[in-house]
Amino acid sequence: MGNKTIFIAGHARLPQGMAAKSLFETLTVTAEVDKKYGVILDASCTLATEHGRNFIGTLLKGYSLKDGIEEPIKSIQNHYRGKATNAIVAGLKDLHLQFIQIKQGE
Repeated sequence: MGNKTIFIAGHARLPQGMAAKSLFETLTVTAEVDKKYGVILDASCTLATEHGRNFIGTLLKGYSLKDGIEEPIKSIQNHYRGKATNAIVAGLKDLHLQFIQIKQGE
């Protein structure tokens, strides 16, 4: 994709009692985003299982960060039923903030 995409990471603290907590103190949500339209082309996060990481990526793919973050958050809340829900939402909000700051700097 070259210079047509940007890679953005959002971070949030993990709750106690999670498998990923033994590996990471924070949860990171990452996304490859189309620079022009803000569409998430690929996404992942630092959940402990590959299945969980892929599931979150599938949920987030296709949303445009230019349209705000409410719809992707609803998607996470409606479809992901793990202890990390709040951390994923917070990481997504941080990722969106990073996107806004990047766009304002252009």
